[in-house]
Amino acid sequence: MKRKLKWGVLGAAKIAREKVIPAMQNSTDYEIYGLASRELERARTVANELGIPKIYGSYEELIQDPEIDVIYNPLPNDLHVPYTLQCIEAGKHVLCEKPLALDADEIDALIAARDKMGVKVGEAFMVASNPQWIKARELVRNGYLGRIKAVHGFFSYFNLQGDNIRNIQEKGGGGIWDIGCYPVFTSRFVLEKEPGRVVSMLEFDPQFRTDKLGSVLVDYHEIQMTFTVSTQLTPYQRMLFYGEEKILEVRIPFNAPSDQGNELYIHDGNFLEPNPERIVLPVSNQYTAQADDFSRAILEDTEVPVSLENARANTRILQAIFESDRNEKWVAID
Repeated sequence: MKRKLKWGVLGAAKIAREKVIPAMQNSTDYEIYGLASRELERARTVANELGIPKIYGSYEELIQDPEIDVIYNPLPNDLHVPYTLQCIEAGKHVLCEKPLALDADEIDALIAARDKMGVKVGEAFMVASNPQWIKARELVRNGYLGRIKAVHGFFSYFNLQGDNIRNIQEKGGGGIWDIGCYPVFTSRFVLEKEPGRVVSMLEFDPQFRTDKLGSVLVDYHEIQMTFTVSTQLTPYQRMLFYGEEKILEVRIPFNAPSDQGNELYIHDGNFLEPNPERIVLPVSNQYTAQADDFSRAILEDTEVPVSLENARANTRILQAIFESDRNEKWVAID
């Protein structure tokens, strides 16, 4: 009988407690076996709430446990690289939350360690496993919209909590790192292209020193992509792909519901009497799909959904956005 993969979780982050762990608890291929916290009682409380059998009073204890096969790392952004590297060096497969790194060059060490240890390592962009995004890519790839000439994205929420890591500059907080990574990643995913340059305009919170509003123009050579993100605006999200024949609208692109089928809308340009084509995808949980895909990559020795090389490319673009704002000019993407 095939043994289930045993996953361990570093920390008790909100996304792990509320989204990822519950979504992973009904699989026949894997189980959430352990949870670590720097406070043992915190680990015990969360593990009891979520039905996780084993707890650890430190991240290192979980990483070194021979019973753990694969580790999910949802720690604050500035801890992603060092703890992912520790996991790899201990011979563990690792799925690390986005953004994987705050400096693209740091990912080179992870790539080298991954290749040396022969483990699977990926960035947790759950959208790459979401059926609505797989369908969106298929529509663009097959030319259903005609030639794509423009893409637009928007993602915002309102958060003024000073102790929230999204508002702590040293922890990699701010809108571009937290949510700007999504329109960048999904445009690359759907277009199956890499941009040549970016230019941006950012506004920073005077107290937090994190970017609270940002608008970015990404040059995909023959395609212009624009997006705006904010940590201090009314919550909203949307992605649009403009073709010469039709427009694709992804209405809930990032926080897709798991209790109803995701919907894509195809517009033919008649917005005075709108009657868009509606594509309804099967009900799915994108966090379950992400864990299924990553576990399958381990069990079948196939490519992970979002590779370290992919993560490096995405991180480089995010860095270029900050560089462009500082220097007030276009920045080329290496």
